[in-house]
Amino acid sequence: MSQLHVGIDVGSLTSSLLGKMSQSPSMSSRCCIFKTPQILKRHNEKAYIPDAFSIGPFHHAKESLKDTEEVKLKYLQALISRSPDPTQKLGEMIKDIAEVEGEARGCYVPPISHPNNEFVEILVLDGCFIIELFLRHTNRELRDTDDPVFTMSFMLQLLYHDLCLLENQMPWFVLERLFHMTTHPKNIPLVQLALSFFDNIFQSAPLSSNKRLEHLNGSKHILDLLRNSLIFSTTRIEGETLGWQPFPSARILEEAGIKFMRVASSNILDIKFHNGVLEIPPLLIQETTETVFRNLICFEQCQPNCRPVITSYAILFDNLISTAKDVNIFLENGIIDNWLNLEDATRFFNKLYLDTYVKEYYFLEFNKQINRYYNGNWPRLRAYLVRNYILTPMGIISQVAAFILNGCTVIQTIFKK
Repeated sequence: MSQLHVGIDVGSLTSSLLGKMSQSPSMSSRCCIFKTPQILKRHNEKAYIPDAFSIGPFHHAKESLKDTEEVKLKYLQALISRSPDPTQKLGEMIKDIAEVEGEARGCYVPPISHPNNEFVEILVLDGCFIIELFLRHTNRELRDTDDPVFTMSFMLQLLYHDLCLLENQMPWFVLERLFHMTTHPKNIPLVQLALSFFDNIFQSAPLSSNKRLEHLNGSKHILDLLRNSLIFSTTRIEGETLGWQPFPSARILEEAGIKFMRVASSNILDIKFHNGVLEIPPLLIQETTETVFRNLICFEQCQPNCRPVITSYAILFDNLISTAKDVNIFLENGIIDNWLNLEDATRFFNKLYLDTYVKEYYFLEFNKQINRYYNGNWPRLRAYLVRNYILTPMGIISQVAAFILNGCTVIQTIFKK
């Protein structure tokens, strides 16, 4: 038996490790706001960090984000000024959020080190800013003439980016508590106000239309709300999800006779295939699209027991789109509304889900349907003929000409005999 090194104090090391284990925090069931794992962040770091606005504790007090603190204070002042006694209202909100400070603190991973007073101040200021932002977006009469957000078009673009970041979230129940404590016109639910703000984030069609809001009240934060707005409104029939089947790209499927059709669905997940027709709802690709998808995928990867539905959507499109020719098929059929250049759109789909893990693949049954159809005799033969230019107009003409020429040669040979 080998002997321990003379310098090792077994008892001291045992006590040290036992102490560290006892101090190591376990993940709470409330955990829902995470720092982005480096393995995901390395693919596009800018997609995970705020451009201008810090929301919540992770990026609080960063020098590059300090300028917008004045905007948040101005919005807080406007929100409480609609109360009969603004000072009293602010005190009530602080007291109310202080009562759930521990619950809110447990939502963040890794644990945050901000003192209680500072953390409550962050929640109240940032939460009230978001509420006032949503109210002003819906109610133009609430906007000031010098409103920095709605008078400078680039500010809204920055907010669409920053409010979708997983690291930049705050618990939805905190927003709800603050919302119910403030006076606001028309009594529009907070869920509806939030969805209205992000109306065109996935499609040109409004996100807030035809949504069953009662299913969305249990969302954990804004990013989770956007994810739930897709999942709870999908009409896709559930099927087997364990496993994975690759399938050909859009160009190859089109060569096999499969048609691509844009369908009028407000949910990008409502993808169907029947009778050789692939029905896909439109997807809007713009500056913030990659940020939204990357953070939704990151949330699905970090949140315990979270079905990787958006990750599956990214995998599906990565299969369908390999080259710019595949993107063109979607553009020609009105399935993709692309505000980027063709090369950027292609790269977007090819790199979106790298370094993720998917145990349940949401579109497995759909993949099987595509493969069964494609592997039939005629589609594969048709794809071969098209790929070899036999079924193209020039290919058909050349084949007919060759047939006639061969026929004439045979006739000439017969008559010579």
